[in-house]
Amino acid sequence: MLALLFAVLGAASNAVGTAFQRKAASTVPRGGGLRLLRALVRRPAWAIGIAGVIGAAVCQALALVNGPMALVQPVFILELPFALLVAAPLLHRRLSADAWRAVAAVVAGLALLLASAAPHGTRQQGAMERWIPVLALCLGAMAAAVALTRTSASPLFRAAALGSAAAIGNALTAALMKSSTGQLADDGLPAFLTAWQTYGFALTGIAAVLLLENALQAGPLTASQPALTIGDATVSLLLGIVLFDEEIRSGRWLLPEAIGVLLILGGVVRLTRVVPHLSDVVH
Repeated sequence: MLALLFAVLGAASNAVGTAFQRKAASTVPRGGGLRLLRALVRRPAWAIGIAGVIGAAVCQALALVNGPMALVQPVFILELPFALLVAAPLLHRRLSADAWRAVAAVVAGLALLLASAAPHGTRQQGAMERWIPVLALCLGAMAAAVALTRTSASPLFRAAALGSAAAIGNALTAALMKSSTGQLADDGLPAFLTAWQTYGFALTGIAAVLLLENALQAGPLTASQPALTIGDATVSLLLGIVLFDEEIRSGRWLLPEAIGVLLILGGVVRLTRVVPHLSDVVH
Protein backbone atom coordinates (compact mmCIF):
# COMPACT_ATOMS: atom_id res chain seq x y z
CA MET A 1 0.00 0.00 0.00
CA LEU A 2 2.91 2.35 0.71
CA ALA A 3 4.23 1.88 -2.83
CA LEU A 4 0.77 2.60 -4.27
CA LEU A 5 0.43 5.74 -2.15
CA PHE A 6 3.81 7.11 -3.24
CA ALA A 7 3.08 6.24 -6.87
CA VAL A 8 -0.22 8.16 -6.82
CA LEU A 9 1.47 11.09 -5.08
CA GLY A 10 4.24 10.98 -7.68
CA ALA A 11 1.78 11.05 -10.57
CA ALA A 12 -0.12 13.94 -8.99
CA SER A 13 3.08 15.85 -8.21
CA ASN A 14 4.39 15.46 -11.74
CA ALA A 15 1.05 16.61 -13.14
CA VAL A 16 1.12 19.70 -10.92
CA GLY A 17 4.71 20.38 -11.92
CA THR A 18 3.96 20.09 -15.62
CA ALA A 19 0.85 22.25 -15.42
CA PHE A 20 2.55 25.06 -13.50
CA GLN A 21 5.57 25.01 -15.81
CA ARG A 22 3.22 25.40 -18.78
CA LYS A 23 1.44 28.20 -16.95
CA ALA A 24 4.74 30.00 -16.41
CA ALA A 25 5.86 29.45 -20.00
CA SER A 26 2.60 30.90 -21.32
CA THR A 27 3.29 34.22 -19.57
CA VAL A 28 6.74 34.93 -21.04
CA PRO A 29 7.76 35.89 -24.60
CA ARG A 30 8.67 33.05 -26.93
CA GLY A 31 12.36 32.33 -27.18
CA GLY A 32 15.04 30.08 -25.80
CA GLY A 33 18.34 29.94 -23.99
CA LEU A 34 19.31 31.98 -20.95
CA ARG A 35 16.83 34.76 -21.68
CA LEU A 36 13.93 32.34 -21.37
CA LEU A 37 15.38 30.82 -18.20
CA ARG A 38 15.86 34.26 -16.61
CA ALA A 39 12.26 35.13 -17.41
CA LEU A 40 10.94 31.84 -16.01
CA VAL A 41 12.79 31.94 -12.69
CA ARG A 42 10.99 35.20 -11.86
CA ARG A 43 7.62 33.44 -12.14
CA PRO A 44 6.31 31.81 -8.91
CA ALA A 45 4.40 29.31 -11.08
CA TRP A 46 7.68 28.06 -12.53
CA ALA A 47 9.15 27.49 -9.06
CA ILE A 48 6.03 25.53 -8.09
CA GLY A 49 6.41 23.50 -11.27
CA ILE A 50 10.03 22.62 -10.57
CA ALA A 51 9.11 21.64 -7.00
CA GLY A 52 6.39 19.39 -8.40
CA VAL A 53 8.81 17.62 -10.74
CA ILE A 54 11.36 17.11 -7.96
CA GLY A 55 8.63 15.84 -5.66
CA ALA A 56 7.51 13.40 -8.33
CA ALA A 57 11.03 11.98 -8.69
CA VAL A 58 11.33 11.52 -4.93
CA CYS A 59 7.90 9.86 -4.72
CA GLN A 60 8.72 7.55 -7.63
CA ALA A 61 11.97 6.49 -5.98
CA LEU A 62 10.19 5.82 -2.68
CA ALA A 63 7.46 3.88 -4.47
CA LEU A 64 9.99 1.71 -6.29
CA VAL A 65 11.87 0.99 -3.07
CA ASN A 66 8.67 -0.09 -1.34
CA GLY A 67 6.94 -2.08 -4.07
CA PRO A 68 7.12 -3.84 -7.43
CA MET A 69 7.70 -1.98 -10.68
CA ALA A 70 4.70 -3.80 -12.10
CA LEU A 71 2.55 -1.88 -9.61
CA VAL A 72 4.33 1.48 -9.51
CA GLN A 73 4.85 2.31 -13.18
CA PRO A 74 1.28 1.69 -14.40
CA VAL A 75 0.00 4.05 -11.70
CA PHE A 76 1.89 6.88 -13.40
CA ILE A 77 -0.72 6.65 -16.16
CA LEU A 78 -2.75 8.78 -13.75
CA GLU A 79 -0.45 11.69 -14.54
CA LEU A 80 -2.47 12.31 -17.71
CA PRO A 81 -5.89 12.80 -16.06
CA PHE A 82 -4.27 14.58 -13.09
CA ALA A 83 -2.56 17.02 -15.46
CA LEU A 84 -5.84 17.78 -17.18
CA LEU A 85 -7.67 18.34 -13.90
CA VAL A 86 -4.96 20.73 -12.68
CA ALA A 87 -4.20 22.49 -15.96
CA ALA A 88 -7.77 23.10 -17.11
CA PRO A 89 -8.60 25.75 -14.46
CA LEU A 90 -5.00 26.95 -14.30
CA LEU A 91 -4.93 27.71 -18.03
CA HIS A 92 -8.56 28.88 -18.05
CA ARG A 93 -9.88 25.92 -20.01
CA ARG A 94 -12.90 23.70 -19.45
CA LEU A 95 -13.14 19.97 -19.88
CA SER A 96 -16.04 18.71 -21.97
CA ALA A 97 -18.33 15.87 -20.97
CA ASP A 98 -16.46 13.63 -23.44
CA ALA A 99 -13.18 14.50 -21.73
CA TRP A 100 -14.59 13.63 -18.31
CA ARG A 101 -15.82 10.28 -19.64
CA ALA A 102 -12.36 9.61 -21.08
CA VAL A 103 -10.73 10.43 -17.74
CA ALA A 104 -13.17 8.07 -16.00
CA ALA A 105 -12.29 5.31 -18.49
CA VAL A 106 -8.55 5.71 -17.79
CA VAL A 107 -9.04 5.61 -14.03
CA ALA A 108 -11.48 2.67 -14.14
CA GLY A 109 -9.24 0.75 -16.54
CA LEU A 110 -6.19 1.24 -14.33
CA ALA A 111 -8.11 0.17 -11.22
CA LEU A 112 -9.39 -2.96 -12.98
CA LEU A 113 -5.95 -3.81 -14.36
CA LEU A 114 -4.15 -3.49 -11.03
CA ALA A 115 -6.88 -5.26 -9.06
CA SER A 116 -6.85 -8.17 -11.52
CA ALA A 117 -3.08 -8.43 -11.96
CA ALA A 118 -2.31 -7.88 -8.24
CA PRO A 119 1.46 -7.37 -8.78
CA HIS A 120 3.42 -8.84 -5.90
CA GLY A 121 6.83 -10.07 -4.90
CA THR A 122 9.91 -8.02 -5.65
CA ARG A 123 13.56 -7.63 -4.78
CA GLN A 124 15.73 -4.54 -5.00
CA GLN A 125 18.53 -5.90 -7.17
CA GLY A 126 18.71 -7.86 -10.40
CA ALA A 127 21.63 -10.12 -11.25
CA MET A 128 24.15 -8.76 -13.74
CA GLU A 129 23.52 -11.69 -16.07
CA ARG A 130 19.93 -10.44 -16.32
CA TRP A 131 20.88 -6.79 -16.71
CA ILE A 132 23.12 -7.39 -19.73
CA PRO A 133 20.44 -8.81 -22.07
CA VAL A 134 17.86 -6.32 -20.72
CA LEU A 135 20.12 -3.37 -21.51
CA ALA A 136 21.00 -4.78 -24.93
CA LEU A 137 17.36 -5.38 -25.87
CA CYS A 138 15.98 -2.09 -24.51
CA LEU A 139 18.72 0.13 -25.91
CA GLY A 140 18.67 -1.81 -29.17
CA ALA A 141 14.89 -1.40 -29.48
CA MET A 142 15.16 2.33 -28.80
CA ALA A 143 17.87 2.72 -31.43
CA ALA A 144 15.90 0.62 -33.93
CA ALA A 145 12.80 2.77 -33.43
CA VAL A 146 14.80 5.92 -34.10
CA ALA A 147 16.37 4.34 -37.19
CA LEU A 148 12.97 3.30 -38.53
CA THR A 149 11.68 6.86 -38.32
CA ARG A 150 14.38 7.91 -40.78
CA THR A 151 13.03 5.51 -43.37
CA SER A 152 9.39 6.60 -43.12
CA ALA A 153 7.71 9.84 -44.17
CA SER A 154 4.51 9.00 -42.29
CA PRO A 155 3.95 11.38 -39.34
CA LEU A 156 1.70 8.80 -37.69
CA PHE A 157 4.37 6.08 -37.86
CA ARG A 158 7.16 8.41 -36.76
CA ALA A 159 5.21 9.64 -33.74
CA ALA A 160 4.24 6.10 -32.72
CA ALA A 161 7.79 4.78 -33.14
CA LEU A 162 9.38 7.60 -31.15
CA GLY A 163 6.65 7.39 -28.51
CA SER A 164 7.38 3.67 -28.16
CA ALA A 165 11.10 4.37 -27.83
CA ALA A 166 10.37 6.95 -25.12
CA ALA A 167 8.18 4.39 -23.33
CA ILE A 168 11.01 1.84 -23.32
CA GLY A 169 13.36 4.54 -22.05
CA ASN A 170 10.97 5.45 -19.22
CA ALA A 171 10.61 1.82 -18.16
CA LEU A 172 14.36 1.21 -18.26
CA THR A 173 14.93 4.40 -16.26
CA ALA A 174 12.51 3.16 -13.60
CA ALA A 175 14.26 -0.21 -13.40
CA LEU A 176 17.66 1.43 -12.99
CA MET A 177 16.23 3.86 -10.42
CA LYS A 178 14.72 0.99 -8.43
CA SER A 179 18.09 -0.75 -8.32
CA SER A 180 20.11 2.35 -7.40
CA THR A 181 17.69 3.58 -4.73
CA GLY A 182 17.63 0.07 -3.33
CA GLN A 183 21.38 0.36 -2.84
CA LEU A 184 20.87 3.74 -1.20
CA ALA A 185 18.35 2.26 1.24
CA ASP A 186 20.47 -0.81 2.00
CA ASP A 187 24.05 0.47 1.95
CA GLY A 188 23.89 4.25 2.15
CA LEU A 189 24.94 7.20 0.02
CA PRO A 190 28.44 5.96 -0.96
CA ALA A 191 26.95 2.82 -2.51
CA PHE A 192 24.36 4.92 -4.37
CA LEU A 193 26.98 7.29 -5.76
CA THR A 194 29.25 4.49 -6.93
CA ALA A 195 26.53 2.29 -8.46
CA TRP A 196 26.50 2.19 -12.26
CA GLN A 197 22.70 2.12 -12.15
CA THR A 198 22.66 5.65 -10.68
CA TYR A 199 24.36 7.11 -13.74
CA GLY A 200 22.46 4.75 -15.98
CA PHE A 201 19.05 6.07 -14.94
CA ALA A 202 20.23 9.65 -15.34
CA LEU A 203 21.33 8.99 -18.94
CA THR A 204 18.31 6.91 -19.94
CA GLY A 205 16.00 9.46 -18.33
CA ILE A 206 17.47 12.26 -20.45
CA ALA A 207 17.24 10.08 -23.56
CA ALA A 208 13.57 9.30 -22.84
CA VAL A 209 12.72 13.00 -22.48
CA LEU A 210 14.46 13.83 -25.76
CA LEU A 211 12.67 10.99 -27.54
CA LEU A 212 9.31 12.17 -26.22
CA GLU A 213 9.91 15.73 -27.37
CA ASN A 214 10.80 14.43 -30.83
CA ALA A 215 7.70 12.22 -30.85
CA LEU A 216 5.50 15.23 -30.13
CA GLN A 217 7.10 17.13 -32.99
CA ALA A 218 7.04 14.20 -35.42
CA GLY A 219 3.32 13.59 -35.65
CA PRO A 220 -0.11 13.55 -34.01
CA LEU A 221 -0.56 13.02 -30.29
CA THR A 222 -3.08 10.27 -31.10
CA ALA A 223 -0.09 8.16 -32.17
CA SER A 224 2.58 9.09 -29.61
CA GLN A 225 0.53 9.25 -26.38
CA PRO A 226 -1.05 5.76 -26.53
CA ALA A 227 2.32 4.26 -27.49
CA LEU A 228 3.93 6.04 -24.53
CA THR A 229 1.19 5.22 -22.02
CA ILE A 230 0.69 1.54 -22.78
CA GLY A 231 4.33 0.95 -23.77
CA ASP A 232 5.72 2.22 -20.47
CA ALA A 233 3.34 0.07 -18.40
CA THR A 234 3.93 -3.04 -20.53
CA VAL A 235 7.72 -2.83 -20.62
CA SER A 236 7.84 -1.99 -16.90
CA LEU A 237 5.80 -5.10 -16.19
CA LEU A 238 8.20 -7.25 -18.21
CA LEU A 239 11.30 -5.72 -16.63
CA GLY A 240 9.85 -6.23 -13.17
CA ILE A 241 9.33 -9.92 -13.90
CA VAL A 242 12.70 -10.48 -15.58
CA LEU A 243 14.92 -8.39 -13.32
CA PHE A 244 13.24 -8.42 -9.92
CA ASP A 245 11.23 -11.68 -9.90
CA GLU A 246 7.88 -9.88 -9.68
CA GLU A 247 4.67 -11.79 -10.31
CA ILE A 248 1.16 -11.05 -11.56
CA ARG A 249 -1.95 -13.20 -11.66
CA SER A 250 -2.76 -15.07 -14.85
CA GLY A 251 -5.33 -17.68 -15.88
CA ARG A 252 -8.88 -16.41 -15.46
CA TRP A 253 -7.51 -12.99 -14.51
CA LEU A 254 -6.22 -12.37 -18.02
CA LEU A 255 -9.67 -11.34 -19.31
CA PRO A 256 -10.29 -8.52 -16.79
CA GLU A 257 -6.65 -7.46 -17.21
CA ALA A 258 -7.19 -7.17 -20.98
CA ILE A 259 -10.42 -5.22 -20.43
CA GLY A 260 -8.54 -2.84 -18.14
CA VAL A 261 -5.86 -2.27 -20.77
CA LEU A 262 -8.50 -1.60 -23.44
CA LEU A 263 -10.28 0.91 -21.18
CA ILE A 264 -7.01 2.75 -20.55
CA LEU A 265 -6.08 2.77 -24.23
CA GLY A 266 -9.55 3.89 -25.27
CA GLY A 267 -9.57 6.65 -22.67
CA VAL A 268 -6.13 7.93 -23.67
CA VAL A 269 -6.99 7.94 -27.38
CA ARG A 270 -10.25 9.72 -26.64
CA LEU A 271 -8.49 12.36 -24.57
CA THR A 272 -6.06 13.11 -27.38
CA ARG A 273 -9.03 13.78 -29.65
CA VAL A 274 -11.43 15.73 -27.45
CA VAL A 275 -9.05 17.96 -25.45
CA PRO A 276 -7.67 20.84 -27.55
CA HIS A 277 -3.89 21.33 -27.39
CA LEU A 278 -3.49 18.35 -25.07
CA SER A 279 0.27 18.23 -25.74
CA ASP A 280 0.59 21.78 -24.41
CA VAL A 281 -1.13 20.72 -21.19
CA VAL A 282 0.54 17.43 -20.33
CA HIS A 283 4.09 17.67 -21.64
